[in-house]
Amino acid sequence: MPNQALAMKPKNKDLVLFPILNQYVQTLDLNQLPAARKTLLDDLAHFLQRSHTTDNPLNLVFICTHNSRRSQFGQIWAAVAAAYYGIQGLGCFSGGTEVTAFNPRAVAALQRVGLQLSPKMSGDNPHYSVRFAEGYPDLVCFSKVYDDAHNPKQEVVAMMTCDEADKNCPMIPGATQRVALNYHDPKVADDTPQEVARYDERCRQIATEMFYLFHQIAQA
Repeated sequence: MPNQALAMKPKNKDLVLFPILNQYVQTLDLNQLPAARKTLLDDLAHFLQRSHTTDNPLNLVFICTHNSRRSQFGQIWAAVAAAYYGIQGLGCFSGGTEVTAFNPRAVAALQRVGLQLSPKMSGDNPHYSVRFAEGYPDLVCFSKVYDDAHNPKQEVVAMMTCDEADKNCPMIPGATQRVALNYHDPKVADDTPQEVARYDERCRQIATEMFYLFHQIAQA
């Protein structure tokens, strides 16, 4: 069991995560993040504490090249963590530098941990309805460019989840802050025996870091 120095206790008493998802969340160990990542996330938490209120919302936009894996993980886990800790005034979105599709391997990784993803629109770039608890609005997730009409254009915190997107996006319109929160791409294991393990690893890493971030924000 994780060291409970940073306990996985929801501040939002009205939230009841789906059972398998709740069990998964309880296994996240917020204490074992590398020191450099904690420092990065602590600095971001302090900025968000200072800069956002319910009357002055900010929007986290997770950005990677294809908006197919890491940025989708980021958006979804940030939304779950925000609800878990009762944080209002922080919207969670994602985008890429080009449009592809929400990768089915990433979809499967999220389903394995108890999130409910179901196709909302089929085609080359399917839209998914994502649910984590009863009584909460579905997230609608699909691949899109970072400045797509579905994404906010003001009060944006650009969460750069890959080196390539960070280099190819010298300017994000509406961004008040830009954070290099890079993750290794699980795509490197596609169609290999390590595929499932690599996607599960990245899913857990991003979930842990988003719960750590929102735990720190909730301490204000």
